[in-house]
Amino acid sequence: MSSVSYFKNAKHFVANPTFNTYVSEGDALQYLHKHCATSAIHDSEERYPPPLCHEGTRDVVIGRIEGWYGFEIPPEKKILWVHAPAGYGKTAVAGTILKKLESREDLDFNPVGATFFFWRTSPERNSPARLIVTMAYQLAMSIPELLPRIEAAVKGNPMVLNKALEVQLVKFIIEPFRLLGGLTDMPHRLVIIDGLDECINSDQETRFEKQYAEDQERAQVRVLDLIHTLVSHHLPLCFLILSRPEPWIKRHMQSKSFQAKTETLDLFKVGDHLKDVEKFVRAELARIEETRESPSRSGESDEEWPGEDRVQQLMSRTGGHILYAATVIRHIDDPYDDPCQRLDDLLGSPSISTPDLQQSTSFTSLYELYRQIMRSCPSKNREIMIQVLEDVTASEKHFDSDIGVRRALAILDRVSGRAPGRGLKAVRCLHAVMRLGNAHDGDAGSDSLMFFYHSSFVEFLLNPEVSLEFTVGVQQGTRRLLLGCFDSLSSIALDSKVDEEHSPFVLSSWATLWNRWIPSDEAEYLSQLRAMLALDLKACFVQDRAYHPLNNIILQRKPYFADEPLVGRTISYVQSQVEEAFLLLLDPARYSVDREGRTSPASGNLMGLALGTFLEEIYQHCPHAFNKVLQALKTLRLEQADLYERLEQDVLYWLIDGNHRLRVENVLKLVRQDDQ
Repeated sequence: MSSVSYFKNAKHFVANPTFNTYVSEGDALQYLHKHCATSAIHDSEERYPPPLCHEGTRDVVIGRIEGWYGFEIPPEKKILWVHAPAGYGKTAVAGTILKKLESREDLDFNPVGATFFFWRTSPERNSPARLIVTMAYQLAMSIPELLPRIEAAVKGNPMVLNKALEVQLVKFIIEPFRLLGGLTDMPHRLVIIDGLDECINSDQETRFEKQYAEDQERAQVRVLDLIHTLVSHHLPLCFLILSRPEPWIKRHMQSKSFQAKTETLDLFKVGDHLKDVEKFVRAELARIEETRESPSRSGESDEEWPGEDRVQQLMSRTGGHILYAATVIRHIDDPYDDPCQRLDDLLGSPSISTPDLQQSTSFTSLYELYRQIMRSCPSKNREIMIQVLEDVTASEKHFDSDIGVRRALAILDRVSGRAPGRGLKAVRCLHAVMRLGNAHDGDAGSDSLMFFYHSSFVEFLLNPEVSLEFTVGVQQGTRRLLLGCFDSLSSIALDSKVDEEHSPFVLSSWATLWNRWIPSDEAEYLSQLRAMLALDLKACFVQDRAYHPLNNIILQRKPYFADEPLVGRTISYVQSQVEEAFLLLLDPARYSVDREGRTSPASGNLMGLALGTFLEEIYQHCPHAFNKVLQALKTLRLEQADLYERLEQDVLYWLIDGNHRLRVENVLKLVRQDDQ
């Protein structure tokens, strides 16, 4: 399809229309809250229970950070960058600092101003898009005198949320502080930004438009520049930033502008790592020993397990690396197996190197541990285990955060055609690296959808040079799930009762999977086009209720097959089905008003996002479809004005990018043109 606009000669086009959003005093804070990345806040449900340092460890590091912060006496340099390679407990350090600060009863103020914990697989937490509004919300809550100033800023111009992060920074943080005055007399609050290297700008976050689709280096540097701006305005804030020492982060931190404002703390060089890890290992092994019901092997009844030799062997392998030690502990702490034997098996395997992650970016010893764990799994389950891992890596970002890992695995079983519970059974042996919860209490520990304890395991799986026979092929998982989605979609009709647990995943994920799928050859591609033509896509779009351009992904085509007539047929079919779906969704009979008086389609609450995205697309490229949808909107407004007004507000609520918003505002203005 040509990208040339069909609307360059359109009449009745309204330039620069004005749409106002009003927020009352009482709603201002709630308005901020709705736009926050609440899961990135330190005490969020998604992060519970938060990682903490083992008691008696990291004391030197914690003391250094507390000494820098100084509580009532602000530090000379208001940024502290704490860095270390993956797995050195940076997030646990941040959590321990927070716990200690919040337990202080001798202070007459809350020392924690705001927190943001980035996480690469969480759509809310892997982008800078909601960083400023999340910080502003927390500052309003933690600094009572600042609350009315931030509320006034939101009430005065709530559309600032549609502006660039730099504008949000000024309007929602800098100006409220300036209006407050007396900043030199205010106690300094600590703002903690953890996992900056996890800020990668996922393409799964549909709420935010392409202005945030930067590469991860630019995104991370942008966050640093935002923090630098705050520090440059001499606000009563200090910033603790924790990350891996990525070259671009290190280079920026060592630049002239940052050096004058930044202290640096290398976790690898502070404290006694071996001593800290040994405390952890001894305590955890003692805990496991206490829970053992009986000695595991004859002749061992009088021996105190694990014995000093085993402790020292394990310590020699950890090299002071807490992630290595914690992974070993989780591996041997298996309710279905003998911890003594599992530890002996690990220690009995050849150690190919001594862990020195400061000197080795390949994480050689950690990867060897991962291989040992996977080789300990029953060989009869390995094929299914790899399939499940392929499905997980292909779909991890598709699940809502409240699904839970076990439920997600059950959904993947259904979509991929495995027997119920087969996936969980196949990966149960990976409990040292996967968050599988406890068999006795459902999804305990897995309430948020983080499949893996640490990102290094995913990096291991996807790198054939280190995972060897356990290499995971994301494309295999993508293809398997796409075929499973098509199979499930084939039974969906407008009057279908879509109540099976896997249905939301299928409806919302198939288009993204299609986009990421690489067909093996032309025959396979054309076969799947025919499968798509056999689907009732109108019913699928109506049942999904959350249209996004990815749902129309066939329009992007696979360039190497673009000349096939079947491609053109499928494009036309998808276009017509999307159009018919929206005309059906705009039928006033499909709308309802909830208890709070908020209008939403009777079948869902994302109609605003769906309609705004669709309007912009057809306005630019499909005038015939646009005219029909425009007439449907006018009819809706004429017959049920209140419902239309609510829908219009919903549409504008989701539009963050200014250019996208302006185009949709122009469209909505056309709906009202008969009033003039």
